[in-house]
Amino acid sequence: MAAAPDLPDSLPDHSHRDVAGGWLRPAVFGAMDGLVTNVSLIAGVGGAGRGPHFIVLTGLAGLAAGAFSMATGEYVSVSSQNELVGAEVRKERVELERNPAGEQRELAESFMRSGVDSDLAHQVARQVSAHPDSALRVHVREELGVDYQDLPSPVAAGAASLLTFALGALIPLLPYLAGFASLPAALILAAAAAFAGGGLVSRITERPFLHGALRQLILAAVAAALTFGIGAAAGHIVG
Repeated sequence: MAAAPDLPDSLPDHSHRDVAGGWLRPAVFGAMDGLVTNVSLIAGVGGAGRGPHFIVLTGLAGLAAGAFSMATGEYVSVSSQNELVGAEVRKERVELERNPAGEQRELAESFMRSGVDSDLAHQVARQVSAHPDSALRVHVREELGVDYQDLPSPVAAGAASLLTFALGALIPLLPYLAGFASLPAALILAAAAAFAGGGLVSRITERPFLHGALRQLILAAVAAALTFGIGAAAGHIVG
């Protein structure tokens, strides 16, 4: 009798990170938005020739307003999306109760479009349809592309957005809060944070660090430069 082949001591890790938990996108977006928003705001106010005290007040107001606005927007957006999915799930449940045979054929056709042989597709559709809860979950996943039992949390999305926006918006204010009232220092610190943040996001998504870092740095620099120019022009007009 042939000996069984030796298995490797450690198999490759095939686990996946959570891509539907509802916190990563608002966290990344919140941090970058907070940084770009507040450094642009500070650059605009500085370009208008306002003093450090006015810049700090404006920056703190922008931090608070932006963080609460982002959190509210994310909470409402994710809640609305989940409610829409819930409405479609209820509709699908009714269809399964009213027309089980038609829904079973529809499920088999969906499997066949994915490359499953006709006989096997109908067999699997029959087996799935024998269990109403499983059938509903598979129908929703096939037709809507979502798992209604694993939807993102509106609270997690809102909280992640609020906290990371506030942290991002705080960075260009740090020199002023530390008593070093220098617009160039705030801009340099924000540029370093944009570079590091963009690179970190690229590494999380397994893309080259430099690509994401430079992209975020350029976008933040353009936003700050344009706002500085607008502030300088407005300062001449009003002041």
